[in-house]
Amino acid sequence: MAIVTSVIHLYFNTVSTLSELWTSALHFGLFGLICALTTPMLKARSVSGQRLVLGVDVFLGLAALACAVYLMLFENALYERGVNFSTGDWIFSIAAVLLILEFARRTVGWFIPVLCILALSYVAWWGQYVDGIFNFPGLTWETVLFRSYIGGQGMLGSIARISWTYVFMFILFGAFLVKSGAGDFIIELARCAAGRFVGGPGFVAVFSSGLMGSVSGSSVANTVSTGVITIPLMRKAGFPPRFAAGVEAAASTGGQLMPPVMGAGAFIMASYTQVSYLTIISVAALPALLYFLSVAMFVRIEAKRSHAIKLEDDNTPSLKEVLKDGWHFLLPLVVLVAALVYGFTPTYAAGIAILSVIVASWLSKHPMGPKDILEAMVMGARNITTTAILLITVGLIVMVVSTTGIGNTFSIMITDWAGGSLLITIVLVALASLILGMGLPVTAAYIVLATLSAPAIYNLIAQSQLLDMVMNGNLPEQAKSIFMLVAPDKLELLNSPMDRATAQQLLASVPDTFSNQLLEQALSPATLSMALVAAHMVIFWLSQDSNVTPPVCLTAFAAAAIAGTPQMRTGFTAWKLAKGLYIVPLLFAYSPLITGDFDQMLQVFCFALFGIYAIVAGLEGYLEHPLNPVVRVLMFPIGVLMLWPHGQILFDVAGLVIFIIAFVWSSRHGRRLARPAAA
Repeated sequence: MAIVTSVIHLYFNTVSTLSELWTSALHFGLFGLICALTTPMLKARSVSGQRLVLGVDVFLGLAALACAVYLMLFENALYERGVNFSTGDWIFSIAAVLLILEFARRTVGWFIPVLCILALSYVAWWGQYVDGIFNFPGLTWETVLFRSYIGGQGMLGSIARISWTYVFMFILFGAFLVKSGAGDFIIELARCAAGRFVGGPGFVAVFSSGLMGSVSGSSVANTVSTGVITIPLMRKAGFPPRFAAGVEAAASTGGQLMPPVMGAGAFIMASYTQVSYLTIISVAALPALLYFLSVAMFVRIEAKRSHAIKLEDDNTPSLKEVLKDGWHFLLPLVVLVAALVYGFTPTYAAGIAILSVIVASWLSKHPMGPKDILEAMVMGARNITTTAILLITVGLIVMVVSTTGIGNTFSIMITDWAGGSLLITIVLVALASLILGMGLPVTAAYIVLATLSAPAIYNLIAQSQLLDMVMNGNLPEQAKSIFMLVAPDKLELLNSPMDRATAQQLLASVPDTFSNQLLEQALSPATLSMALVAAHMVIFWLSQDSNVTPPVCLTAFAAAAIAGTPQMRTGFTAWKLAKGLYIVPLLFAYSPLITGDFDQMLQVFCFALFGIYAIVAGLEGYLEHPLNPVVRVLMFPIGVLMLWPHGQILFDVAGLVIFIIAFVWSSRHGRRLARPAAA
């Protein structure tokens, strides 16, 4: 069934001319059947009970497929009746919604099904009894079911389309890469590149998780695939077991941030923002590198403190040997990027890259044959089943949010709570992401948060950029015309620079009805698009924190199981090591890390790198040797000085110089202390 599903989806994404609704329906039916066959409804102890459960599962899986076929056969008849439900429409619409909720319960637990039931009943029933801004008059159940299943707005809407296009193709691409042996090559490449340094096994964990994340896009998959090798290596080198597990969990979480796959986030972000997928993965590269380097900083400091040894292994091949034997594994990634740059759509690029994996494997000692290709298809379909079910289900929540307008209401409410402060808004979104992450997988948490809060963050980021233009006296002439209408007496002020308070008062004089028009007149469409991408990046990064933040941190728990360490304590260690998840989103909002030109992005990246290193040193109380309390406390303002968006490069340079002096002093002091010990 998995092979058939993969072949059909390859057809969908290459030469098919079926409507998107019909394709989404078949996507639901096929993966509903696979989910029913692979995830039993419940565990039965007796043989007869197991047969009964299997029979029910087969029936439910075929029922999901029947719902898809029914939609294809009777959609036109429904419209010919003026969208008046027949008995069959009622039965199959209700069945489809109940089936996807049941499949979601099996794969990700009760939280999402309960949330969907509350959302759908809010639209049809209890929303009219809610007072205040969340009051909703209500729709009939017939309308709710139509929008949920047939109308192409709910479970078979835009989120399902993302699932059967981008997500499926790239996860299948990752499965082909792994099956061809690229996973082993990545780990070997990381071992020979970083394994011989002091603390090298820790760097191997960071490096290999970053490379593996570019293939799988799953933090838990990264942990279990690379952790079984890197965690024992780190322990053997002298790292504490809990720290080793925390490093693997924190580094594997970065797999969701590493282009080109980024889980499903990059595809959903491209759909929400209408910014090209290639642009999104381009601006995501430097921040992802910054995150992995921040984890590597903790590794280096702990290696020095724990006196981790070098793992000299005569059997470990050299970098030249590894590249000589496995250089062809890099070809598919090159083909993928080249196809995207050339102008192919992401789905076509992924299809070409899948073919290149097969061709590249013929250059290795173990070329992929028909059996390997079929097994890769099975692996790909199995790997995406949970994600497909999740995305189809979340489509119901997105439909409710768009139907009721609750997203705009929530954004206004967040803005009111934050008092117009971008920082407080980000803090509120971070808290919401942590709470949602306890019950929702990362992808679902991002979709829900993006739907609810992205408009608020986008508006505040755009307003911040507009404020900078007014302060610098660079407001375009067409934007000044707005002030001619609303505040003609203030027009002269716009021709010269001014302080922040004056600029804020000037913008506050613009009525809300003109605020969006002012933004469009002052900022270019490209600038506004990148501000929207920055808002989504903030939410996407913050939504990852549930992977490493107790009490529910599945990635840390998986690493703890490999290391044999306490789960909750490992979770807190991973949370400390993943501090980049909270620092980098602030750079998205306040600096040109992803909204500026390349020179600006590189400048922010370089100073942020040393700024984060200073903060890590302050947290750990260690650089090249233990820091005294005064220097340790000093590390925090030094780091903040290089991270703060003050716009003055002299301050950044001053912070960098002070940090370098502290680093050199720490290094020399550590060597002086080491000499008597060696003697």
